[in-house]
Amino acid sequence: MSGVEKTRHLLLVFPHPDDESFGKAGTVLLFTKAGTPATLICGTLGELGRNMGNPPFANRETLPKIRKKELEDACKALGVGDLRLLGLRDKTVEFEDPEYVADRIEEVIREVNPSIIMTYYPKYGVHPDHDALSHATVLAVKRLPKEERPVVWGSVVVRNAEEVVGKPDFVIDVSSVFEEKMAAMKAHKSQYQGLFARMEEQMASSPEARAEVIASLSTERYWVVPIED
Repeated sequence: MSGVEKTRHLLLVFPHPDDESFGKAGTVLLFTKAGTPATLICGTLGELGRNMGNPPFANRETLPKIRKKELEDACKALGVGDLRLLGLRDKTVEFEDPEYVADRIEEVIREVNPSIIMTYYPKYGVHPDHDALSHATVLAVKRLPKEERPVVWGSVVVRNAEEVVGKPDFVIDVSSVFEEKMAAMKAHKSQYQGLFARMEEQMASSPEARAEVIASLSTERYWVVPIED
């Protein structure tokens, strides 16, 4: 599937700066380039992240401010014009009252009236913050009348995704926005350098290796999250 079309509003709900870009930037770009307004709810500033740049240019005190600026830059690159920060603490979202977090998300849902919500697929986001915020998102959507509920697109992070969840409902060809996708990812400089250094080395090693990496990054997969009452 490559023909992403304009929809009423796209809402992204993710716990950390870079979650909206790594693995999802191409799809977001296709929506915003089609004229879809987009809002991002970011739960934390990723202040407990281990990556400080390579070579390091951040420390534990400066990292939150740096990651906030990186997030703002990524939003500009993605065409996301509305950023909402929940102000939760990194790596502790699972300990928040899920109903309270759902209250915060519900407020935004009712305000922007999205047709699609992108988040992680609950229980398969690997990181506890991923699962906790996606669970709260589902709780918020369940509060809406069935006829008013947006479709929830979930990202599955586990390696055996199709074995545990089944085949994805959407496989998006993002090759047309590949360079812009990479720009959005690289906006998160403190994280990108540490996480993707090996990929960059592989791309530089040969034209064949570069083509292989580009092919792997040119599709993005999503599963529709069931909303069960």
